[in-house]
Amino acid sequence: MVIEFVAMLVVGKLVIVVYSSFSTESPSMPKKRSSSRAWLKEHREDPFVQRAQKDGYRSRACYKLLEINDRDKLIRPGMTVLDLGSAPGGWSQIAADLVGARGRVLATDILPMDSLGGVEFVQGDFTEEAVFDHLLTTLGSDDVDLVMSDMAPNMSGLNAVDQPRAMYLVELALDLARRVLPKGGAFLAKVFHGEGFEPLMADCRGHFDKVLTRKPEASRPRSREVYVVATGFKG
Repeated sequence: MVIEFVAMLVVGKLVIVVYSSFSTESPSMPKKRSSSRAWLKEHREDPFVQRAQKDGYRSRACYKLLEINDRDKLIRPGMTVLDLGSAPGGWSQIAADLVGARGRVLATDILPMDSLGGVEFVQGDFTEEAVFDHLLTTLGSDDVDLVMSDMAPNMSGLNAVDQPRAMYLVELALDLARRVLPKGGAFLAKVFHGEGFEPLMADCRGHFDKVLTRKPEASRPRSREVYVVATGFKG
């Protein structure tokens, strides 16, 4: 709403007429609504979103894991996979198909996740000792062959805020991987180029025999995200 007003000021014998107007809406509101509409339009028209709906997958991220696995053969029948930050369950869904009936997929997230066939789910923060112990108890005597994480923070749009949050999440995932992987195990995680990226890669190289990055086709070109693939855990 735009409000207009006229004011008359009398200064001695001089009459000053002041005309002004202002809006009651925040100047950022139209831009925010416009960007939201643009995002929704892009999401609906995204070919990977459309494919996921057609193929019965929970998210477009499924195609990222499928492409990475086609190239690096991280997930094979009979393996035990730990999926961190698993909701809504796309990666767990793919992993369960790939490990088959002889394998196991254990997923965990702070958020709830609808049940999936072949997937065991533990809700909670895996950095808390009680939740971590619950994961270990659920695993029992089974070794974890792969720890994977597609975690990302809620983005604010401010790189100075988002990048440290993103790096913190992948560092937490790497720390857990070092605690549960046996010698020869593998680690897969989303990471963003920017501050902290090179130190993280150096940390991975110190603990794994082979470390590389992948940029799947389903990863939007403008995104700084890549996936670190680390194999041959040194123990």
